[in-house]
Amino acid sequence: MKIQSKFVLLFFCVALGLISILMGAIFFFTQQYAFEDFYKRLEARVNIGAEVYMQEDELTIYYYRRIRNRYLERLPAESDFFFRVEHGKVIPKKGAPQLPKSFFTEILKKGRSRYNNRNDFFAGRFFKSEKGDFIVVVYAKDPSGFRELAMLQKILIIGFFISILVVYFIGKVFSQQIFKPFSQIIKKVQEITADNLHLRLPGRKGTDELAEITTTFNDMLDRLETAFDTQSNFISNASHELRTPISIISGEAELAMGSGELPESHKQSLSVIISEADKLQEIISGLLYLAKTSADKSKQPKERVRMDQLLMNIKKITDQVNPDCELRLTFEDLPEEEDELTVMGYEHLLQLALSNIVTNACKYSDNKPVRIHLKTSNKHILINVLDEGIGIPEQEKKYIFEPFFRASNTHFYEGHGVGLPLALKIIRLHRGTIDIRTQVNSGTDITVLLPSVANHK
Repeated sequence: MKIQSKFVLLFFCVALGLISILMGAIFFFTQQYAFEDFYKRLEARVNIGAEVYMQEDELTIYYYRRIRNRYLERLPAESDFFFRVEHGKVIPKKGAPQLPKSFFTEILKKGRSRYNNRNDFFAGRFFKSEKGDFIVVVYAKDPSGFRELAMLQKILIIGFFISILVVYFIGKVFSQQIFKPFSQIIKKVQEITADNLHLRLPGRKGTDELAEITTTFNDMLDRLETAFDTQSNFISNASHELRTPISIISGEAELAMGSGELPESHKQSLSVIISEADKLQEIISGLLYLAKTSADKSKQPKERVRMDQLLMNIKKITDQVNPDCELRLTFEDLPEEEDELTVMGYEHLLQLALSNIVTNACKYSDNKPVRIHLKTSNKHILINVLDEGIGIPEQEKKYIFEPFFRASNTHFYEGHGVGLPLALKIIRLHRGTIDIRTQVNSGTDITVLLPSVANHK
């Protein structure tokens, strides 16, 4: 998950939590206020009911009830009940609602109590009078309050979902504005490759983190460009400085061998010198090619390379150089679209890489038939090189791409351990991969996977 997505998710979760707490608190305190207000209205009627109950004069009772009806609204299903208390016990009354014992116990202990069962509300209070101890309980329903709470709940739920959408879009826009400079930096960085190391990120004013990142990256590019230039200069010089002495050694040794006055033992020594000089020349050439795949590619443009034609050229050259090697090309279900068979890259490097693989297959299979299959899959080009050679020990397979490494069963074959590392470097340069399946004394299957031009469309 990208940092921008994580930021949006974190912002969304925090805002959602705060909104949930706020709306929950609004509903809770509104409910508590509504209940408290309704209970107070019931308790006011409890006090009036007690005053009426304690009066003995019928006229006074009449006026109490008249004042109550005039100045106090009638609550839904309002009714009052009077319970006598004798010796600390509440005397049940016929027609009274069934109330829990805890309700009356709390009244006797604290003097008053409240109780509700869903929409049914009760308020009770203990009184002492000349008529004796008694409890007044007033009952009423609160449909308007519950309707208001239900409406509030609906409004809060709708507001909650609207808030979710608003918070998400705000977080999205907010994150885009914050990470926009990072996106611009990433876009610029993706444009910088080994071919254009002279490019730099645009400088930023200020001392914030973005300015530090830009400055640090530009400094790193300066060091990389210097290192690439140094490497390129070294290769150019080494290409001449190393090959010239070896050529002189070989030439002088061959000239000395042409002299008929030398004894046979000296001629054998000169022959060994010439042979080892040739090997040294091959090793140096391989090392220079390894380095040039990184240094020289910036000096030449990429070109379109058709892999079927390249393989046919490799077969033609191999047949001329090593006629004992039997190459069998197989093109399986090749597409009609030319782009699916074409690679953007460096033809001479691709030819060198595949030639090394084919040459190894011929050499280590003692010129038994080598099969080369070409096919396409998912806008990629697959090249399989299969031989019937000595194979590679399983425990040594992981080292075969290291320079100068040679398997333990290759003592009787000439080589320097440079061909496969060079091939891997060239294939990776073209954003491809190499996979090897091998078994001792059964052969080796090397698969090269390269992205076609169609893959970049």
